[in-house]
Amino acid sequence: MKLLVASNNPKKLRELRRILDSAHVAGVELLSLSEAAAYPEPVEDGRTFADNALIKARAGATHTGLPTVADDSGLAVEEMNGMPGVLSARWSGGHGDDEANNRLLLAQMKDVPDERRAAAFVSVCALVLPSGEEFLSEGRWEGRLLREPVGENGFGYDPLFAPADGDGRSSAQLSPEEKDASSHRSRALAGLAEKIAGLVEG
Repeated sequence: MKLLVASNNPKKLRELRRILDSAHVAGVELLSLSEAAAYPEPVEDGRTFADNALIKARAGATHTGLPTVADDSGLAVEEMNGMPGVLSARWSGGHGDDEANNRLLLAQMKDVPDERRAAAFVSVCALVLPSGEEFLSEGRWEGRLLREPVGENGFGYDPLFAPADGDGRSSAQLSPEEKDASSHRSRALAGLAEKIAGLVEG
């Protein structure tokens, strides 16, 4: 069965592949956007992670006729009332400039004491079928915001985030396997594994 992952980020495809493998879900060929028939990129103008995940997954299923998985995720900082939130990828103005986003967030949180630096990575994954059926799964990864970037792995705000269930390392210092065991996206994707398995069997 072909399953479109509405992203051009190879790390997201590898992450879903590892999760499906660990859940013993076989017979799924994952396709990135670059491997599917081209279609207009939808505008992610939702107010919530769920809104944006559904916008992307619906567009994929509608234009390609394939079951489509999409995620929207970001960092929710308690001191900032849950921001950057859905604006995480474009917090500094441009889209996907990780270094600028991290720099701006650190500057905004510069004078906030350690006890008020609670944050969580949040991911909502949507699975939309060509039939119109829709499924959502949310994952949260609680932690705190560091005062400077640490680590070379991962992407986005990973170098600034120390998981609450960890040993003090940032999520950018974790191996892919360690991250899969706890991360927000892995939890959200794992919540869809059973549905995806059902499509293969069905």
